[in-house]
Amino acid sequence: MTGFARAAGEQGPWQWAWEVKSVNARALDIRFRTPQGHDRLEMAGREAVSKIFKRGSFNLSLSVQRGDAGEGDRPMRINKPLLDQLVAEASRYGGKVADEPPRIETLMTVRGVVEPIEAPEDEAVVGERMSLMLQSLVQALTALNAARREEGGRLKAVLHGQLDELAKFRMDAASADATRPQKIVERLRTQIAELLADTKGLTEDRMHQEVALMIAKGDIREELDRLDAHIASARELLDAGDAVGRRLDFLCQEMTREANTLCSKSGDIELTRVGLAMKAKIEQFREQVQNVE
Repeated sequence: MTGFARAAGEQGPWQWAWEVKSVNARALDIRFRTPQGHDRLEMAGREAVSKIFKRGSFNLSLSVQRGDAGEGDRPMRINKPLLDQLVAEASRYGGKVADEPPRIETLMTVRGVVEPIEAPEDEAVVGERMSLMLQSLVQALTALNAARREEGGRLKAVLHGQLDELAKFRMDAASADATRPQKIVERLRTQIAELLADTKGLTEDRMHQEVALMIAKGDIREELDRLDAHIASARELLDAGDAVGRRLDFLCQEMTREANTLCSKSGDIELTRVGLAMKAKIEQFREQVQNVE
């Protein structure tokens, strides 16, 4: 399911912030975007995500800033190769466009031309900062999980409601006029009479096979019983509180199969209408299941 969370932290002059976004996905997909020098966070960050979430697409973005009070006094250096390249390109295109040639102070503002000279940091300090950054990431993931659980509670009520409607359609199918024993017998008599009227080329064994097939096609009790079992299983999964999205997705396939069989067996308009309504409701349920962890 979708979600967003943010968490920030600091250490001395350093400030950072994590932004975590999640969208629906059938599997677990994790994408990181970190500044240069922070690649070591990715492996531990992936482990942190996979401990909490089982499916979904996650985008994790880290922004880092150094906010020294005396930043204006920090030693700087000029990236001469980059500046030379910019000057050469400016000269190359200067005569091709009707514009004032760029001034040196303009070129100096291009990102990467002027860079601060960073004093080497103690590795222990860097390691501590990386650890604090991971703690901030866990805070963001925890907040995201809480928001997703809250949304999941609302979604659970919606899914239970759809299962209630599906159970009602199942009862409608069971009580349809075409499923009553008397109607089934009448329909079989008509079909057998039609079969007997054209027995040319039919052996006795083939006749028995045809009659058995008619009986099987006219009985939808097995489909309704299996549908009952699938609905009950779906309810149990929803109440389990675990990561059940994939199993619910599988149950949707099974329920769709039963509804399709019911429609194919139906020789009655009323029963066909109920079967189609079942399929539509199962599809609505399946769409919502894509939001389940």
